[in-house]
Amino acid sequence: MTDTLVIGLAQIDSTVGEIAGNVARVRAARAQAADFGADVVMFSELFIAGYPPEDLVLKPAFLEACRTALDDLARDTADGGPAILVGVPLVENGLAYNAYALLDGGRIEAIRYKVDLPNYGVFDEKRVFAQGPMPGPLTLRGVRIGVPICEDIWGPDPVECIAETGGEILLVPNGSPYWRGKADERLAIVAARVVESGLPLIYLNQVGGQDELVFDGASFGLNADRTLAFQLPAFTSVVAKTVWRRGDNGFGCVEGPKTAIEQGEEADYSACVLGLRDYVEKNGFPGVVLGLSGGIDSALCAAMAVDALGAARVHCVMLPYRYTSSESLADAKACANMLGARYDILPIEPIVSGFETALRPLFAGTVPGLTEENIQSRVRGATLMAISNKFGAMLVTTGNKSELSVGYATIYGDMNGGFNPLKDLYKMEVFRLCRLRNRWKPKGALGPDGAVIPENILVKPPSAELRENQKDQDSLPPYEELDAILEGLVEKEMRVSDLIAAGFAAETVKKVERLLYLAEYKRRQAAPGVKVTKKNFGRDRRYPILNKFRDSGAPAPAPEKQGLSGLGVAPADDVV
Repeated sequence: MTDTLVIGLAQIDSTVGEIAGNVARVRAARAQAADFGADVVMFSELFIAGYPPEDLVLKPAFLEACRTALDDLARDTADGGPAILVGVPLVENGLAYNAYALLDGGRIEAIRYKVDLPNYGVFDEKRVFAQGPMPGPLTLRGVRIGVPICEDIWGPDPVECIAETGGEILLVPNGSPYWRGKADERLAIVAARVVESGLPLIYLNQVGGQDELVFDGASFGLNADRTLAFQLPAFTSVVAKTVWRRGDNGFGCVEGPKTAIEQGEEADYSACVLGLRDYVEKNGFPGVVLGLSGGIDSALCAAMAVDALGAARVHCVMLPYRYTSSESLADAKACANMLGARYDILPIEPIVSGFETALRPLFAGTVPGLTEENIQSRVRGATLMAISNKFGAMLVTTGNKSELSVGYATIYGDMNGGFNPLKDLYKMEVFRLCRLRNRWKPKGALGPDGAVIPENILVKPPSAELRENQKDQDSLPPYEELDAILEGLVEKEMRVSDLIAAGFAAETVKKVERLLYLAEYKRRQAAPGVKVTKKNFGRDRRYPILNKFRDSGAPAPAPEKQGLSGLGVAPADDVV
């Protein structure tokens, strides 16, 4: 039995399905941990597979490859170096489990299975995994360690089981994606488990982007008295050393880093940059291309792209038409110059004219309107896709959550693209993040210091510039009002009557709700984008496309006093 345990924490990125690459990352991190004398090095949830593996778990070949990788890593530990704690999907008696394994002395010493399988929001683990039994502690260097897996600490039972069966310290592997305010939620959950169990707890989280999800790291630990044991950085890979020593009241942390982490808007911006970077890098794109219109959305996308990839890998293209103002031309050029990115101008007048000429026989006798406006957007989308196809750069699409909510975007036009870093940011948040970036740059960003977005872009009224003197507010409520209504309808699932009671005009709320439902088919075809809020479009919000429901705006009915009135159901007290 040891009184001192050196625990290496591998807060590093893994890639879904890249099993050999993930094994190489385990080995590299273990070597790094060996250099500082670690007894064990700990990895995040399902690290060997990458998280979340989703329906890959249904493929026997995938599960077999993961098991082979685990066996190979176990043999590595025969060298007498640090033990390994690592997540992996494993099959037992024909069932797949979300497992966590202790590898030491050249073999698999112990395995624990995840008990609480999340099945809400972005999580769908009950689809592919079986529920594991309640976990007792495992023994490492004579220390009884509990390893509840991620969701297992969001309720009390698994930790209670570990504490009651002699656990001395909790090491929790996580695949916990970022959303705004998540750090505070995690801290509250961890503090509750520490109070209930009387045990110190290490919360190790994954870092990196996977499709829409960004894992922010920000791993931390609490001592048994709830004091902060250590804090690792957010949005950054690191292999950290922590030292734990047994005292009169059990184990406590005597050495570990304490790093300030980004919060609020800084965290949102950092998540968008990391999500875009990993999507481009892991999919093997040489860089990105985007339409730079002189507006605020494309300017923020360009800034995020340069911060993520460096200016040399970002190609900005201005696609002017007759309604593009000289102001927009000047602003787009200034923005590209401030970022140091490549900038080209490709006028689309000849292409739009060709479409109009081809369609003239069919459109004869009709009044020009939205259809003709959308031709401009679709020409831009097709042109940018051609550049992407020719040179291999991924097209970044630039619509914000406000526009996607109400369908103020052209399908097969400005919605074209492979990824959207702004997808979960409302319009007013786009403005705030632009101002933030002009005064602050996230650590690790590859873009220039100082202001990168021209002030004029921040102050001029937003416009799609698809007709003369067009402004967004010709079709939409002011964004301050629109965003507040959308937050109520989307994030909070509020009644129309509640929003009206909060001071919004009934006609406006009902219009926004109608547009929100009508645009569902567009969102189903939209590019993936970084999840920033608690309820993003896609994995979090699953509404039917064909949907005839509309909230009438009537207030909520008063609760019935006598059971389910009118349905022939007796009150609960009368049920026998």
